[in-house]
Amino acid sequence: MSRVGAIDLVRALTMVLMIFVNDLWSLKGIPAWLEHVEGGVDGMGLADTVFPAFLFIVGLSLPFAVSSRQARGDSPLSQILHVLSRSVALLVMGVFLVNGETLHDATGVPRLVWNVLSCICFILIWNSYPKSMNLWLQRGLKALGAAVLLVMAYRYRGGDGTETFAPQWWGILGLIGWAYLAAGLVTVLAQGRLIVLSLAWLAFAGLSVAWAAGKVPGVLHIIPEAIIGGTLTALVLGGAVIGRMFQLWQPKNDNLRMTLAFAAIAVALVALGFYTRQFWGISKLSATPAWLFLCSAMTLTAFVVLYWIGDVAKQGKWFGFVKPAGTDTLLCYLMPYFLYAAMVYSTLQLPELLTTGGPGLIKSLLLALICVWIAGGLSKLGVKLKL
Repeated sequence: MSRVGAIDLVRALTMVLMIFVNDLWSLKGIPAWLEHVEGGVDGMGLADTVFPAFLFIVGLSLPFAVSSRQARGDSPLSQILHVLSRSVALLVMGVFLVNGETLHDATGVPRLVWNVLSCICFILIWNSYPKSMNLWLQRGLKALGAAVLLVMAYRYRGGDGTETFAPQWWGILGLIGWAYLAAGLVTVLAQGRLIVLSLAWLAFAGLSVAWAAGKVPGVLHIIPEAIIGGTLTALVLGGAVIGRMFQLWQPKNDNLRMTLAFAAIAVALVALGFYTRQFWGISKLSATPAWLFLCSAMTLTAFVVLYWIGDVAKQGKWFGFVKPAGTDTLLCYLMPYFLYAAMVYSTLQLPELLTTGGPGLIKSLLLALICVWIAGGLSKLGVKLKL
């Protein structure tokens, strides 16, 4: 099956939105519905829908990735090892960035420098170097990145200056890593069987309900919450189920029937969302079942709409300006760390107009697009993060 443009499109737009909402902290006088809803409050803003959308898209890509590796002759064991290596990479990145949030002066470097150093090391370690590049140079750059990270972890002090380097809550990338690990292993072991993927989604959606109800036995709490809590892994598996259904139906070229089926699933998810809302509310911070179901429905709807625009109507060129965010997604995610540091150390002070209301929102959107364009330029120069 040829590459599905809608997956890249929805991934690209989600990444642009992620950078945009992550910059809203710098603004004032903006609509509350754009921002995160506080913990304990029943509701969600635009910012609360972006992370689950990204998890769903991670799952959407999984069946295609597994099929591609199978076509290359990779064994199930090789595929499992690939899932493990990608998960470890995401966990490492997440932990280093989350530790930067509680950095103490005793570490010896400010937070902005810590973040930039971390991102540079990530690129050195996981860059997809050109085949023409000397192999020993590649290994040397990877080793340098790993060595610097080890030194940083050793020197790290957080909190009041006595806390050492620790996973904390794993960070956004780390949470993605855990959810991807569980869903990725299930997808590999399912070997294309839709029923297995569907049952796995039901199991993790059930775990989400059990976790919200406080019914998960305490002995299981040693498992990372991104897995045992059910919600985050169910988001990824929901995407995997839809991705596999798409693989099975799209070659039949019956787009209308497939769209109606996906619409029915979206309606069912919305119904589940509002039904479970009465028990545990809608909350990103608590990762409630309603948040799982409603965000899955919204992302599925976005995927279907973009499929009709990009793949059926062949109008994907409308979104060409954000294309790098769909193909160099991780690199895009790291770009704001560099831009924030550059702005601070260049003593660039934005006028109040650009941090307030509508003009401020335009500024945040431009920041997101600049990150996309820089990542696209770096990719053309050979900087391609590949886990």
